[in-house]
Amino acid sequence: MTKAEEFRMATRRLGLRPRVFLVPAILGVFGCADENPTPGGTTEPSLSFFVTSVGTGSLGGNVGGLVGADALCQNLAAAVGAGDKTWHAYLSSSNEDARDRIGTGPWYNARLQEVAADVEALHENEIPRLLWGVTEDPDGDGLVIDENGGLVPLAEHDIVTGSTMAGTVSEGRTCLDWTSASQDDVAQVGHSDIAPPGFTIEGVEIQSWNSAHDTASCTEQGLAERQGAGRFYCFAID
Repeated sequence: MTKAEEFRMATRRLGLRPRVFLVPAILGVFGCADENPTPGGTTEPSLSFFVTSVGTGSLGGNVGGLVGADALCQNLAAAVGAGDKTWHAYLSSSNEDARDRIGTGPWYNARLQEVAADVEALHENEIPRLLWGVTEDPDGDGLVIDENGGLVPLAEHDIVTGSTMAGTVSEGRTCLDWTSASQDDVAQVGHSDIAPPGFTIEGVEIQSWNSAHDTASCTEQGLAERQGAGRFYCFAID
């Protein structure tokens, strides 16, 4: 059988007219298409971003380093059926910047809304979030939600990152690379919501999803003092 005949048979099996040349569909017949293509030929969106539904509790800022944080992301993802992906925490350390450990995107939340197309877009644009104090989101305007699709309570809106707005390490604000629950150490946090205009800490207006201010300390109480619980962001890297 010639290649032309194989092609015609493949198009008939797919219900296509021979003159229509749909590259993704034909490539799929010969094993070269995307793993989960949609009818338009793009990859089917699936959960690849969330903020953890639980904080660190008595562990404070000591989650066993980046390895321990990644494991928590992996376990939470597995609990909602997304454990087949590799998950990393969006945390910077003295050896690694958060932006370099989260893959290339795009990323989707539990409602399958695109959070960002790639690393540059993630850091150049603010993730759409709800205003400070909003507790319901019937229209799905806030994209920062947990793996179950839940909103972050106001009292826990500080999300630990150890990062600057550019996604690089915020020196001295990583709870000793996520191994300290000490009163003497601090972590940089972002906000899961948008503070009211003009809201400042020490004269600085704070809005960013990944870098707003530091914590009082790395203890459980220190993370909670400015409305946090040790939650962090998780991204699928594949």
